[in-house]
Amino acid sequence: MKTNRLSTSQLTILGLMTAILLLMSYTPLGYLNIGPLAITFNVIPVAIAAIACGPIGGAIVGAVFGLTSFGQCIGIGGVSAMGTTLFAINPFLAFVQRFIPRLLDGLLLGYIFRGLRKATGKVSISAAVTGFASAFLNTVFFMSALVLLFGNTEYVQGLIGGRNIIVFICAFVGINAVCEMVSSTILTYIIAIALNRAHLLLVNEDSKIAKEAVTG
Repeated sequence: MKTNRLSTSQLTILGLMTAILLLMSYTPLGYLNIGPLAITFNVIPVAIAAIACGPIGGAIVGAVFGLTSFGQCIGIGGVSAMGTTLFAINPFLAFVQRFIPRLLDGLLLGYIFRGLRKATGKVSISAAVTGFASAFLNTVFFMSALVLLFGNTEYVQGLIGGRNIIVFICAFVGINAVCEMVSSTILTYIIAIALNRAHLLLVNEDSKIAKEAVTG
């Protein structure tokens, strides 16, 4: 019988991923700033938490990611050029734009991994897709919130430069998003396989899933 409560091992992984994310957020390990945007590797702990602890774990670590991202708007853990500008325009909307996309990302990743694992029975495939989705959805949600909440501001209109919204988003995120997706896919896959071999992904699963090979 399945339960929504996290096991001791899941809580341990959740705490570890939260600690790693905080370390990455407040050191150069988490971000590579290029222009107004940054390549972030913080989506990886979110993906691992979602894989090991389900939607609840993903949402918790995603929320922590969102809080640290908002902190950069006010100079906590680094400075985001875009974040400080958006904060000056509207602090509340800046918080929403930074926080909600990361929370939703972590929540959905838990369901994505759970659904793929049930459908394929493979940790390897499920983890790789979840890692890719972590970076992809983070970018989609982040940029969608930017356009939705600040699209009419002079700042964002200047960035758009009269281009089609889709063209603007693709051009704006560019190589940053590609690097995030590649790194998140590879590292999430490697870490998930290691956790599976340690039998840390077999909690609260049905007997069929529990009998799958540890190599995925």
